[in-house]
Amino acid sequence: MGRIGASVYVVDDDDSAREAIVGLACAAGYDATGFVSATEFLAHQRRAASACLVLDADLPDVNGLALQQRLAATQDALPIVFVTGHGSVPMSVAAIKAGAVDFLMKPFDADALLDAIERALEQAKPRPDGQAVAGVVGTSKPLCEVLRQIEILASTDTTVLIHGETGTGKECLARALHELSSRRARPFVKVNCAAIPAGLLESELMGHERGAFTGAVARRIGRFELAQEGTIFLDEIGELPIELQPKLLRILQEREFERVGSEKTVRSNARVVAATNRDLKAMVASRTFREDLYYRLSVFPIVVPPLRDRKDDIPNLARHFVAELGRRFGRPVKEPSTAVLARLMQHHWPGNIRELQNVLERAAIMARGGEIDVSHGLHAELAGEREPGASGDEACDVAEYIREQLAPEAPIDVYAETHKWVDRILFRLTLNKTGGNRSVAARLMGISRQTLRVRLRSLGQLCWCSANEDEAEVA
Repeated sequence: MGRIGASVYVVDDDDSAREAIVGLACAAGYDATGFVSATEFLAHQRRAASACLVLDADLPDVNGLALQQRLAATQDALPIVFVTGHGSVPMSVAAIKAGAVDFLMKPFDADALLDAIERALEQAKPRPDGQAVAGVVGTSKPLCEVLRQIEILASTDTTVLIHGETGTGKECLARALHELSSRRARPFVKVNCAAIPAGLLESELMGHERGAFTGAVARRIGRFELAQEGTIFLDEIGELPIELQPKLLRILQEREFERVGSEKTVRSNARVVAATNRDLKAMVASRTFREDLYYRLSVFPIVVPPLRDRKDDIPNLARHFVAELGRRFGRPVKEPSTAVLARLMQHHWPGNIRELQNVLERAAIMARGGEIDVSHGLHAELAGEREPGASGDEACDVAEYIREQLAPEAPIDVYAETHKWVDRILFRLTLNKTGGNRSVAARLMGISRQTLRVRLRSLGQLCWCSANEDEAEVA
């Protein structure tokens, strides 16, 4: 953002600090004005369209955090940079979660303050409707609040814990945090803690030496080493075995570890971003997750809203996914019609964005003329009036689906798409029979519960599972 015409308001009761900040901002080309108190600032009626606030956290009349909350509740909200001589980590986290761009301790570096002011003014710029931020699509108020926190955290190395239901896009947000940070040119390494057997997870994370165990025929570099200077994303962190939790805690605290079978200490400076759809506080209470690790991971927690709470984003998401499907299929798929978008907006979306993506993929496959409409399975998928196999003749359903897949304009991966269709029939009917109990359903089908869980996740259909099951994911 250009500095000409941009205003910086400085509220600080310390005359020398206030005058120094005003002088620094003016020298950098901003129009800066100082105020001795919150009351004086609030009485100042003329506000520039492009402006930010440099605010002392310890004002005599109104506490800086209280002023921040007061401004946030009005149409007069401004991006805020806090400065203080008596700050603390809880205070800074509270300020940033409430909307502050940065929280600087006095005496602060002049360049750091100017950088924070620049970021604050950039944040104040309106974003074009539907524009993606680092690959994250949507402009709804709940999502914008999450993106604001992501943009703030990108300038730090703080450990972040992302909470959210299955299918809400936690990995996408973790990647956005990496792409917006100074680490963007370094590796983004992801680890799904639920997908790797417990006996192999330590080696996967920290590596091993040759001969460390049976089958270790060569040295293996672990994910933490691969993520040096970059970001490591620990998905499904709630599934981390209890015996490995002290080792992860040590990495977070000491920034060091040893490969399996080695006495040599390896330093790690990878930024850690973790994600979960489980209630870690409840797991701490039940002693299945270490309390000290929980607090180390959740230095800055971010809660991702479910799709039902950000339905304003559905049209942009639908257009985005349909455009992607057209590129994948190698044939044009027209944007969803108004009727289709209206139907999508009515659905509750228990499977969140992943469910939306899968529904649109099936509709796009069936869209022979290249345009999705409500006849392409959407009504049945979303209203639940007819599920796969509900006609009473599953063989006819599958045969008809295969014929559709073999049409000239359909995608070429008929085998994979048909397997998905059959899996949807099998899993839905079996889980309906067991009342959503995955353990019983897995036994009936002769597969492991982990295999069922992975397949359900790949289909975006974890919503079929019972919320009361002992091991079911919780938000």
